Amino acid sequence: MKDATPSATSGMALFDERPFFEKALAHGLQHGLIDADKLAAIRADGPKGMVQIARYFGSEFLRPELEKAKDRIINLISLNLQHSSGGDLQAAAQALREHSLLSRSKGGSDLLKALIVMPQNTHFGMADARSFSDEHIPVLERWTLKSYAEYQAEYAKRKHVADVVDAAIWCAAQYELDIDALQEEGKDAEAVIRTALLLGLSKRTEMPDWPGFNQLITALRKKYAAGGQLPPLAMPKGLPAPWQPAVEALLQSVLADWPRIMDAAATPKKLFDQTPAFLGRYFWLDDALAEVDDYERSVSATWAKTTGGHEDEGSLLTLLLCVAAGSAPKTLLTEKAASTLVRKIRKSGLQSDAAVAFVYDHAPAQFQADYVDMWQSFLEEALPTLRSDADYALHDALALLRRECNVAA
Repeated sequence: MKDATPSATSGMALFDERPFFEKALAHGLQHGLIDADKLAAIRADGPKGMVQIARYFGSEFLRPELEKAKDRIINLISLNLQHSSGGDLQAAAQALREHSLLSRSKGGSDLLKALIVMPQNTHFGMADARSFSDEHIPVLERWTLKSYAEYQAEYAKRKHVADVVDAAIWCAAQYELDIDALQEEGKDAEAVIRTALLLGLSKRTEMPDWPGFNQLITALRKKYAAGGQLPPLAMPKGLPAPWQPAVEALLQSVLADWPRIMDAAATPKKLFDQTPAFLGRYFWLDDALAEVDDYERSVSATWAKTTGGHEDEGSLLTLLLCVAAGSAPKTLLTEKAASTLVRKIRKSGLQSDAAVAFVYDHAPAQFQADYVDMWQSFLEEALPTLRSDADYALHDALALLRRECNVAA
């Protein structure tokens, strides 16, 4: 870091490019804070520290390594003094007087080690263990030669990441989810916090799986969509103060998402799991069994509602013919409705694939293949008659429907 000092001759500011350690030492000598005995101790400790550092990163027997070690120890001491004193030379000189040189070098090394193990990414699946190990030594070696300004910039960036991660861990714990589960899920910390903020609008006490998250969004739409106003999102009660700025920023992002969250034109599945801008933006537990159960319940409910419990061949063919014609699905047609359906087919055509998709989307899985075969066999026989312009009075078409489908007499 460069210090500006006034020039006695020009009045201009000069930049002092000396290492902070050197400036603090000069200040201490100039103001009587460091006496001859302390200076002798500093001179004796310096070479010892250089040898230790050279041995740690390579070899103390090579001159180039010792030269680098000299730069490293000066940098480490400067880092410790500048960080602890806030750049105040008086306080730094007092620290030199009260502590050994080697302790200041170790203090600088400890700062770098703590920095190196801070998280760089908010993704739980990429989180490293927050303890320094031998695998970090090459990284430490590079950082011992970086400036204090570089340290500050990196620290600010990683501190924000750490705050988001820690806030997510805290939020998850309020909903019965621990760090091990978060790491197993491998999602972003921001997603965990956003979902926790949405949960604050409900009475739920656990982090949701997909069916639960789907229900949460559906309930929020029912409660808030009509008003067209932003929801009363609030900071989680008891959230530790150091993490509040990080959570506040994410609260604002949820408010920005709110109009799309409330838009019923997109189902929760389509919005949160199929829209690129929302993929991974919110959190739910990946529980394949729960999703299958939810899907099967949904399928069963839709199938039961549309069939009305009638699953004989005539009822199902009537239902699928209505779907293929783009009409409301029914399992029983009146004569008039059957005539209208045939005219619609002759005018607009028949979408066989729509009926097949309906089966695969809603019918019980164990019967889907049989139902599709039944439908395709019916079409092979029925299509020529249903489309025939020669059957102007619909006699043949209606006779076919009475025979194969359900048409009330």
